[in-house]
Amino acid sequence: MFTDYEYRDVEPLCYDDNHVEKVKRAIKERFDEYFECFIETEAGNGLSEIDFAKLRVKFESRTGNKLAGADKSTKFKRIIIESIDEFEKDREAYEVIFDLELLEEYRDDDDAETFKSKTLRNECPIIRKTLANKKAKELGRYRSAFSHIDPYKLLDVVINLCKFSEEYIGEYNSKEYELAKCYDDLKLSLLDTEEYTAYGVIGGGIKTMMLYKICPAVFPSRSRNALWALWYLSGKSKFGCATDSEFLMIDRQKSITQQNYFYPYELFAYYAFVIYKMLQSKAEKLKVNIDPDYKYVIVDAFLDYIAMEHDSEIAFLKTQIKGDGGIEYA
Repeated sequence: MFTDYEYRDVEPLCYDDNHVEKVKRAIKERFDEYFECFIETEAGNGLSEIDFAKLRVKFESRTGNKLAGADKSTKFKRIIIESIDEFEKDREAYEVIFDLELLEEYRDDDDAETFKSKTLRNECPIIRKTLANKKAKELGRYRSAFSHIDPYKLLDVVINLCKFSEEYIGEYNSKEYELAKCYDDLKLSLLDTEEYTAYGVIGGGIKTMMLYKICPAVFPSRSRNALWALWYLSGKSKFGCATDSEFLMIDRQKSITQQNYFYPYELFAYYAFVIYKMLQSKAEKLKVNIDPDYKYVIVDAFLDYIAMEHDSEIAFLKTQIKGDGGIEYA
């Protein structure tokens, strides 16, 4: 069993082609059910709480009741428009930070401290919000890590991320990208290395949010909700792993279950790509256009919806673990 964060990313098995195919099949088995509810509730925003609960029961019982095609199309279009609008609200802040010339100036002027204490602390939305969150106890460690980390390490990591994004986007070919058959085809393994990570401060969630805000055509956001959603989409299965789930991380001493903060981006990005292709297929059938420049905005909205649907269970699991060492499924 997974104890004291034994696996800092995932077991080697998770990179095996057969394992990846099993996870993909599991996701595909549950995709339609979640998609129907995603559309009918307009990503969970279109109904009252009571109606939403009733609808969830309906789809869990798999009655097969569905909206007419035109209604689905209209709702899907509205979800896409609203998701992109929400995405754009703070995008410019990330674009300002990912200015390579300005980042190099901080380095040349020997002024990494200003970059840390002003630019990242006050002007990077995800870091600002994380530091300001006093309710989540687990974020106390984040505030401490941010306070103590070497500012030059932070600057170097952001510069590396900026360079990676520029080079990746420069080589991006939309037609070739759409033909990806495995995680290696997406060529994102470097992002899981130390050069692109400031442990405890700019880890998987924060660095991928930065990249996502720069170019949602190629960089999905490996958020908390996204990892929980993958756990549900994959049927809560172990797929032969020794851990309870590759997508979750369990601290048994503190009886806390969290998303796997160390989940490899190259694997996550591939599963996000697989989900995008399924959403794209649905869009084509409904005569709805998903702008490829915003492909992962729609994936993010879908994964957010799945996590929201299971919000009460997630809250429970984050504080409850069975005495026999297994997750207590509510």
